[in-house]
Amino acid sequence: MLKSIAVAVLDGVAPFELGTLCEVFGTDRTAQGFPSYEFAICSPGGAPVRSKSGFLITPTHDLTPLATADLVAVPATQANDRPLPPELLEALREAEARGAYVMSVCSGAFILGEAGLLDGRRCTTHWMYAEELARRYPRAMVDPNVLYVRDGRVLTSAGTASGIDLCLDLIRREQGSEIANKLARRMVVPPHREGGQAQYIERPVPSAQRGSSLEPLLTWMLHHLDQPLTVESLAARVHMSPRTFARRFRAEVGTTPHEWLTAQRLLLARELLEQTSMTIESIAVQTGFGNAAALRHHFARRLGTSPHAYRRSFRRLSPASSLPHTA
Repeated sequence: MLKSIAVAVLDGVAPFELGTLCEVFGTDRTAQGFPSYEFAICSPGGAPVRSKSGFLITPTHDLTPLATADLVAVPATQANDRPLPPELLEALREAEARGAYVMSVCSGAFILGEAGLLDGRRCTTHWMYAEELARRYPRAMVDPNVLYVRDGRVLTSAGTASGIDLCLDLIRREQGSEIANKLARRMVVPPHREGGQAQYIERPVPSAQRGSSLEPLLTWMLHHLDQPLTVESLAARVHMSPRTFARRFRAEVGTTPHEWLTAQRLLLARELLEQTSMTIESIAVQTGFGNAAALRHHFARRLGTSPHAYRRSFRRLSPASSLPHTA
């Protein structure tokens, strides 16, 4: 049963991520039929901490509540570039060992990693920090594409608002869908969001180095994404055999022609979904996927969402984009 929550904060704590935990677990809504929680903001020695935004936070407790809490949570912090308090790391390890839930929000995952709680576990963090988390803690199985991960009783979430998704998922598991859905309505957030954070990731598409023999071809390809571009046809344009072309392409661009084309077509599709009113079928044709089914397949595989859901999330309403596309 989820009754007591202890949130450990350090200097550099992110106000929004801390506020997420306060909003979900630290707000008394018993008069509206919600469960009550014992909620404690903790720091080493109970000392005040300075937030990422510069203001001071005065915790109500030292780290003592971590020893008995049903959930121990660590929000994002900028303290990951300096040694962490040994007493906090030990308290996190002890909480996990006795069967409590241990949760991180966003870059709070680095604190769990430092405590050794991510070793051999799936986990996530904000996509901007995923590579660094994997580098620092090579035994962790970091998934940068999801909103949150449950691995046993160790819970990790991606950036910022995904902490809400993880909290609602935990409440749904511990206290039922009715309470979780009711709380989501109260907070004016969806009970469950579609897709993962892959749709938010800004991944640069590999490009050839300046002066590369393939640079003119890449430029040409970008202007002909709607055409059927095969290794054989591309190799013929640069007067190479298909095998030599494929080898040269990987050497100079860092990926295969197919992967490069798919990534560029998805970038164009995302742009058209955001900025135009073109139908999904028209976008699929213009970007070279051929049909809406193929476009949906690649969106689901690469971005973890659908074209329709992506458009709902990212549509940029402007006088130009609000008009039907006539091309």
